[in-house]
Amino acid sequence: MRPDTPADHTTEAERLLRTAAQYPEDHEPLILQAAAHLELAGDRARASTLYDDLLGAPEATVDNPHLIKSLKAANLWEYGHEAEARAIIDGVRTAGPLDAAPWQVAAETLEAHDELESAHDFLSTALTLLLAPGEEVPYAVQSLLTGRHRVRRLMGLDHDAWDELAGALHTAPVPLDELHDPKRLWALGSSDPVELKAEITRLRAELGTYRTALSRPFPVAVLHWPEDELRELLTAYPALTEEYVDRATHLDRLEAALRDLHAAGTPNLGIVTGTVPSYEAFAASEATPPAAPGLLPQYATTLAARGRAVPWPPSRTAACWCGGGEAYGRCHGVG
Repeated sequence: MRPDTPADHTTEAERLLRTAAQYPEDHEPLILQAAAHLELAGDRARASTLYDDLLGAPEATVDNPHLIKSLKAANLWEYGHEAEARAIIDGVRTAGPLDAAPWQVAAETLEAHDELESAHDFLSTALTLLLAPGEEVPYAVQSLLTGRHRVRRLMGLDHDAWDELAGALHTAPVPLDELHDPKRLWALGSSDPVELKAEITRLRAELGTYRTALSRPFPVAVLHWPEDELRELLTAYPALTEEYVDRATHLDRLEAALRDLHAAGTPNLGIVTGTVPSYEAFAASEATPPAAPGLLPQYATTLAARGRAVPWPPSRTAACWCGGGEAYGRCHGVG
């Protein structure tokens, strides 16, 4: 059952914090989930403490400092610390993270507080940084395009090229322009059956979009073993050699699998990186021998659920996911 009351959210937050203590390698995403539940429970001060604890950790132990800062800013603004929240958001923009999530959280915070011009500027800056001309739009960046389209409709601005792109990527049966129409609120007070029926159709389309997003809370991820880890894995469990063969074969198969999934229309693809100790601990928790090939996809899914996935594909100029040191476009992005 999903948490429903403040007490339920507090209970879930405590469970997540206990889990984070048991799995220190995954503490960051678990603590972020706990903080979100505390916010829903109304305990925003304690949520801020969790964000501060994460940000106070050594930089090497924090994977997403800018996302944490954006979440902290959103929380602070909700309980009266607007000036501090604005300062944090300005800092995120100055830092220019190459990840869509911090930009989205900060922009939605600005939008929620009727700072439409600032939200629009924030989203435009993010897209300029994250969206390379002529390249396919990464799954995580699509939400920035959608958010910017919504803000521009609220501001009464004409469509530009990014608005057209947002509309082209939109898959719901109701067009994006209609979903983001500021006049929709008027229909909610109408007694005209035609207008009410149209609004119900729009709400169902939005609900379908949200359900789709909720059904894929983490990427469809494939498992990558770094060179040293793969060597250790195959030495300890030779039966897995048939699964991986060697390092070059492993990398080629991984890229091919991702391209096949992409060609089949699967969104939100990612790569998780395995380690032998983590894999052995997972095998023990599942009471399954580590040499069992069927355990590997379960391990990948678990890592993705804990927030360990890196989105695929990277931009062609970004470092390749294989860790070889070359740009993706000149490494596994070739072809």
